Amino acid sequence: MSSAAGSQGQFSALDVGTLGKRLENIAAIAERVGPDSSRWTVREVGDGNLNLVFIVEGPKGSVVAKQALPYVRLVGESWPLPLKRSFFEYHALVRQERRAGVGTVPAIHHFDEAQALIVMEYLSPHVILRRRLIEGVKLPKIGRDLGLFCARTLFRGSDLCMPTRERKQDVALFADNVELCDITENLVFTDPYFEAELNRHTSPQLDGIVAELRADRDLKVEAQRLKHLFAAKAETLLHGDLHTGSVMVTETDTRVIDPEFAFYGPIAFDVGMLLANFWMSFFSQPGHETKAGEREDMRAWLLGVAEEIWATFRAEFAHLWRTERNGILYARSVFEDRGDSLGAEQALNAVISNIWTDLLGFAGVECHRRILGLAHNADFESIADPDRRAACERPALRFGRQLAVARGSLHSIDEVNELARIIARVHTA
Repeated sequence: MSSAAGSQGQFSALDVGTLGKRLENIAAIAERVGPDSSRWTVREVGDGNLNLVFIVEGPKGSVVAKQALPYVRLVGESWPLPLKRSFFEYHALVRQERRAGVGTVPAIHHFDEAQALIVMEYLSPHVILRRRLIEGVKLPKIGRDLGLFCARTLFRGSDLCMPTRERKQDVALFADNVELCDITENLVFTDPYFEAELNRHTSPQLDGIVAELRADRDLKVEAQRLKHLFAAKAETLLHGDLHTGSVMVTETDTRVIDPEFAFYGPIAFDVGMLLANFWMSFFSQPGHETKAGEREDMRAWLLGVAEEIWATFRAEFAHLWRTERNGILYARSVFEDRGDSLGAEQALNAVISNIWTDLLGFAGVECHRRILGLAHNADFESIADPDRRAACERPALRFGRQLAVARGSLHSIDEVNELARIIARVHTA
């Protein structure tokens, strides 16, 4: 990996014609692609909301180049956004690889801070996980891989594990990711619950339930309590935008990408957002089937993946608690060193219980913002017929409301999955 912070002059947005010349004299790139950019093929493939993404192919191999733009690509120059988000993405990827292991995120070959440019491993034949779920493809390793990634990055980035000075320095570093936190704080927790300018939904099919949710005082209070939690509980370094569009997969490999929203927040946030996307995929499946009942096996599998993610997270978090709890929280000097291992287990159970309750709330508001806010999921958006799409979105909205408001009465993943089944049946009948 090479770094060239500040070495490339004034920022300029790259394109397929200029990227090669920018990269060809960088040794780490030439080693992987080839030294002569005239023999490279450059394609712009970005389909996200924020950035430019290029695939660079040459005689020796391929890399991916990702460049931030000084605005939100989805909206345009009317919504400016600082280039420093690539700085946070770079530092998050470095930490995630260290905490979750080599091969869990793309390897970084080069970072240029001035150009907001990260050049990283080209993942092939990987595809975006969300696309596979829309296609009805089951991936055998995904639940375990994502459960381990969450447990390891979230535990090892917290005061449960990190040296306190190192962690506080990290908190200060990522605290400057203000603008991307502001996007989350507004788009996830606030905008869906009133008539925000950038909101959109399937209309008129969902107009009734949208009005109902925006008049739901209990729901709005819970959404704001969750926003309070998100803003105030700096427990660990989060990915910050962990969903099925931030994961690339093959049958045997899972990589987590795009952590530009990284910051220190509640452990439950990443897990809740991730699980919400599997539950939304569950509700979306009938919209993609060609005959009634065709996707029932896929729906059952998706609920099973949600169960496996949570079970794996719990087991690995508990393992790390027992073997790597060397930070300032729940000190061993208070428990194990005094022969009180049962006290340590009681504390672990309390921590896990709080994570569980909080993640359900975060999952609930994620279901809402992906249907009512600015940035929607392809799970629903790729259903062309608006009546059919609304028939999938409506139960997902009901489910999200129950998670947010009634999360304290849902005590297991089995109960939540059964709630999803019941709501799906009621609103499909």
